[in-house]
Amino acid sequence: MAGINSLTPQDQHLRFTQQAHWTGQLRRYLFQKTELISAQRVLEVGCGTGAVLAGLHSSGTIHGLDLDRTRLIEAANHSPGAVLTCGDASNLPFSTRSFDLTFCHFLLLWVSDPVQVLREMCRVTQLGGNVIAMAEPDYSQRIDHPEALVQLGQWQAASLRQQGADPDLGSKLAGLFIKAGMRIIESRTLQRQGNAPMTPKEWESEWRMIEADLQGMVEDEELQRLKILDQKAWKSRERVLFIPTFYAWGKP
Repeated sequence: MAGINSLTPQDQHLRFTQQAHWTGQLRRYLFQKTELISAQRVLEVGCGTGAVLAGLHSSGTIHGLDLDRTRLIEAANHSPGAVLTCGDASNLPFSTRSFDLTFCHFLLLWVSDPVQVLREMCRVTQLGGNVIAMAEPDYSQRIDHPEALVQLGQWQAASLRQQGADPDLGSKLAGLFIKAGMRIIESRTLQRQGNAPMTPKEWESEWRMIEADLQGMVEDEELQRLKILDQKAWKSRERVLFIPTFYAWGKP
């Protein structure tokens, strides 16, 4: 299974934009609390195609870092004002105490050593500055309805593990911040309705991701059967899909 890397950069951006939509209210809250608008230097670690960067407004300089050059090319199209750097989140190519605000978005579940990444985010952030991780899911607490779709969530979690991700990282997030040497200001779950209706575009994006994740893992006929069931459940408003998603805000 190839997962998100098998999608075109445009489809990846659509997926990342969908995720950014989920956390829009949370970002507005946290960026207001951390005074993003007046920050002189801001860094997003794992900026992907620029889905979050594109919506940032600050009087200072906005930086984005990602390991994937193809995604950075796409990010340059969506966030032309950002300073983009290709680099490793576990060894950030920036000076110590060089940013007022450092954050990541759906990143830590994908890295092999999340504590090291958080230590690096802490290192490059000014004393008194802010470090935010938003957001990280916990598939072990996922809720699916109708019952026939529970298997779909279990397959997705298994696929993420095979891709090297930790689908249960969310509930560990506060502890990871503490291990990285930060003082926790706030750590909670993202409040999002489990049966909030998807637009047709969002549903298609979700299923492109599911099909990419489960390619070679689930028979196509079975996957298409679940796809039809899922579509009918959304249309009838019987569908419930809830994955607890955690965030944490700390200071060096």
